[in-house]
Amino acid sequence: MPAKPAFPLLRAALLGTALALLSPLPAAVPAAAQEAPAAATVRIAYLSQTMEHPPALSNLDAPAEDEGRAGAELAIADNATTGRFLKQAFTLDTVTVEEGGDPAAALKDLIAQGHRLVVLDLPAPAVAALARLPEAKNVLLFNAGATDDSLRAEQCAPNLLHTAPSRAMLADALAQYLVFKRWTKWFLVVGTRPEDKLYAAAVRRAAKKFGATIAAEKDWSGDFDARRTAQAEVPVFTRAGSYDVLIVADEIGDFGDYLMYRTAEPRLVAGTQGLVPTVWHRTHEQWGAAQLQNRFRARFKRPMLPRDYAVWAAVRAVGEAATRTQSTDPATLVTYIEGPDLTLPVFQGRPASFRPWDGQMRQPILLAADRSLVTTAPLDGFLHPRTELDTLGFDEPETGCKARKKTSR
Repeated sequence: MPAKPAFPLLRAALLGTALALLSPLPAAVPAAAQEAPAAATVRIAYLSQTMEHPPALSNLDAPAEDEGRAGAELAIADNATTGRFLKQAFTLDTVTVEEGGDPAAALKDLIAQGHRLVVLDLPAPAVAALARLPEAKNVLLFNAGATDDSLRAEQCAPNLLHTAPSRAMLADALAQYLVFKRWTKWFLVVGTRPEDKLYAAAVRRAAKKFGATIAAEKDWSGDFDARRTAQAEVPVFTRAGSYDVLIVADEIGDFGDYLMYRTAEPRLVAGTQGLVPTVWHRTHEQWGAAQLQNRFRARFKRPMLPRDYAVWAAVRAVGEAATRTQSTDPATLVTYIEGPDLTLPVFQGRPASFRPWDGQMRQPILLAADRSLVTTAPLDGFLHPRTELDTLGFDEPETGCKARKKTSR
């Protein structure tokens, strides 16, 4: 007679448990209960326009087709990395207006779609016009492409912030370094284009502000082919008496590169060529900048350019506001971005914020040669009662902006 199992009840219980573990979830549990809650979305738009680049004498560096837009795309990815933990999502709507098209119509269309945060990568006249559209009254616009001082002065607007540096900031940064080196006698060479005249005006202002002297000034005539005759023509052109530094105002790169190493006397060239003040440079690696450079290069197969960086900073300002406020409401984000608590990490050694009197982003300026970073402004010794960053550009007492409220912040 076969023996009976010693523990029949225990064996049955174990078998039942195993079958239960192998069984599917009960059909009564709704599928929705197993899904994570949907993320709240922050919508950001990037508006640019196709522009024809005038021919320059040196065309070694062709403009990147995705310049500016690439910065927005990287910033959206950066925002999403942090937003994932807060159940926040970020979307980017990119609109490019063809040359001769109407940026105002494109902005109105974005506003009709519900956009309240728009990054503008447009020439200064278009930026000024869009900021004054009645439809844009409750829209925060970021100027990430135009350096014109007028946008921070008589053409400023209460709904317009600037992540692109002003020409005054760039010129002040260069002036600080030259004065620090005691190279205070300048020879200013000015190109023929309107933007060259504006750059030159910023240089003259910086010289007066920091105690330098414009010892000589000449307009570039451009009546000879610098590619072929620079070695003979430039020494003659640069005979301008005694000076320490030749400062060139040639924003498009029409002739400035041909002045270096060809001056009548051995002199440094600075300004738009030579030693250049810029908001971003491929050789900048301090304060975590190398990681940003590497991420950008891995994604877009080229160095990050100043326009990319200015657009990136605008989109990141929105992401930082969303993180700090834990909100996706546009009005809440705008209040935080324009308020005193924003400290945006921008990989330049000091956090950035926006000046309330003209909407300009406070930020350091790099001074770089082609293949090396020379220094960063503001330099030690140039003091300010609020922040040394306000030694660059127009300070509150000298602002020409009347559309924004003045404050001591």
